[in-house]
Amino acid sequence: MCIDAHQHFWKYEPVKDAWITDDMSMIQRDFFPGDLAAELQANGIDACVAVQADQSLLETRFLLDLANEHTFIRGVVGWIDLKADDIERQLSEWSKFPKLKGFRHIVQAEKDPGFLLQEDFKRGIKALAKHHFTYDILVYHTQLKQVIPFVAQFPNQAFVLDHLGKPGIKDKEISVWKDEIAYLAQQQHVCCKLSGLVTEADWKNWKYDDLLPYLDVALQAFGPKRLMFGSDWPVSLLGGGYQQIKEIIERFIDPLTTAEKVAIMGENAIRFYNL
Repeated sequence: MCIDAHQHFWKYEPVKDAWITDDMSMIQRDFFPGDLAAELQANGIDACVAVQADQSLLETRFLLDLANEHTFIRGVVGWIDLKADDIERQLSEWSKFPKLKGFRHIVQAEKDPGFLLQEDFKRGIKALAKHHFTYDILVYHTQLKQVIPFVAQFPNQAFVLDHLGKPGIKDKEISVWKDEIAYLAQQQHVCCKLSGLVTEADWKNWKYDDLLPYLDVALQAFGPKRLMFGSDWPVSLLGGGYQQIKEIIERFIDPLTTAEKVAIMGENAIRFYNL
């Protein structure tokens, strides 16, 4: 099966979705499963994982409701307050929803450079594995330095780095990011999504060759068994259509073996998220 391991849905609200700024006007609207279904079918994608875009329990329920209504949404990565005093109780309740696979926090928006290493946040992370939940790491490349010691403290937790850690593609910054990705990938319980690249490049003028050095680093560091394709739709529309985004990854993995291609385009996501 081909799996899109990273996409979003939302009912657009200007205040709640203030991160969608005016230069992103083309995605300042609602995006629902009906909008995505045709894209998946046209591009040979069998199923997807819906990932939170808003930090609220309402978001988690919203995505689960959509997943229950549409069978092609095989998994949900929701949001929960991992610092909550009753995190164990909450996770126990959420574990009753089979399509809820894991959680994500928008760490890229946190001003505290040591956010991931706060004791109350780590307490929440420590509770995830017991309930078989994954955790998606969303950071800018400037925050990777804190990710490395963070993941090392939880060797039994399944982690995935979203969007290759958002490298500075537009500014052709690669050296520091490359080193930190190499260190991070030494942690065998960490996977990585080949997603979100065009929005870290020049949206309107990017070329495949702008992205290739970063894809090469990811493959060398994580290997084909710990990489997974994600469209980042509809955010990716800022840089290109669904087919164009998928073709970037297909072109990149074309020299690999059939088994390696199948892993990146679906099997790894199925295994990681237990779809």
